[in-house]
Amino acid sequence: MTDKLQLSLADDLHVHLRQDELMKEVVPYIRKGGCGRVLVMPNLKPAICTVAQALEYKSQLQAIDNSIEYLMTLYLNPALTIDEIKKAAEAGIVGVKSYPRGVTTNSEQGIEDYEIYFPVFAEMEKQNLILNIHGEVPSNHSQNICVMNAEEKFLVHLEKIHKNFPKLRIVLEHVTTEAAVQKVKELGKTVAATITAHHLELTVDDWAGQNHNFCKPVAKYPSDRNALQRVVREAHPRFFLGSDSAPHTRNMKETACACAGVFTAPLLMPYLADIFESIGCLDKLKDFATRFGREFYSLPEQTEIITLEKVQEFVPSEYFGVVPYRAGQKLNWKITANV
Repeated sequence: MTDKLQLSLADDLHVHLRQDELMKEVVPYIRKGGCGRVLVMPNLKPAICTVAQALEYKSQLQAIDNSIEYLMTLYLNPALTIDEIKKAAEAGIVGVKSYPRGVTTNSEQGIEDYEIYFPVFAEMEKQNLILNIHGEVPSNHSQNICVMNAEEKFLVHLEKIHKNFPKLRIVLEHVTTEAAVQKVKELGKTVAATITAHHLELTVDDWAGQNHNFCKPVAKYPSDRNALQRVVREAHPRFFLGSDSAPHTRNMKETACACAGVFTAPLLMPYLADIFESIGCLDKLKDFATRFGREFYSLPEQTEIITLEKVQEFVPSEYFGVVPYRAGQKLNWKITANV
C-alpha cells in the first residue's frame, strides 16, 4: 500500500484568483495546495480583454507571490481584434477564454454566436494560442435547455469550431458529462479537456440545496461522474487538471441566489490524492496533475518536488471568510514537504 507520493509541483490549468483584497488572500494558497503554475481566468470586473490588462494583472499576482508561474488569458469579446491576438502571442499570453453569455460569474459579456469570432480563431490558430472554452449554452426553456443539459447542447459548437480550425488547440474546460468526455476523445489530438477535483466526486444530489457545492457547470448524474472517473483511471493524455477553484465569501454563497464556485486551491493536491485513491488510480495522479496538461500546452516540466503522505487531516471550516470544498471533513492525504 502506498503511503507516500513524491511528484513535481502541479499545473492547475484553470483557476480563479479574483482581484483586490480577495486576490491577496487567495494567491498565497496556490503553492500551499501543491501547485507551481496556474492558468489564470480573465472574468474580473472589468474583464481582462487586452494584453495591457493581462500584463498588469500578472504583475499584481507576482507582487503577491512571484514563485508561481502565471499563464495569462484574455476574455473573448466583440472588441478583441486580430492585432490584439498578435500582440498577445508576442507578450506570452497563453490563451483566450470563451464564456457563454450570463451562465457563470462575470459572464455578462459572454458569447452567443461563435461564427462571428472565426477570424479571431483563425489568427489564434496561426499564432498557436489556445482557445479555452466554458462549454455551455445559455438556458432556454422554450428549447428545453437548462443547467443539466447545457454542456451537452454546446458540443455541436465545439465540433464546428474544431472542424473549421483543426490545428487550433482547444480546451473544453471543467467537463461534467459523459457526452463531453466522448466528444473530446473523438475530436483528436488538438482538443483536450480539464477536470476538476470536485466534479470527480459530486452529483446533482450533492449541490441541490447545498450552496457550497454549487458551481457552473453543475455536477450532473452519477453516470456522468463515473465517466469522469473512468477517463482519469485510463490516464487519457488529453484529460488533465484544471481545478476551477473559485472562491466566494460566505455571504455570497449562503444566500437565496448563491454565486457559482467551489474553492479547492488550499488543499488541491490532498483532495486529488484522496479522490484518486478512493477510485483506485492513485498511480495515475502524477500524469493527470503534472504531465498531460503541460504537454498539451507545450510547457517545460517543473523541477521542484512536493511530498504527499498518508496522514489524516481535517479541512478547515473556512479560509478568510471563504468556505472550502468538503469543509470540516477528513482527508487521508497531506502535503508534508512543499519546497
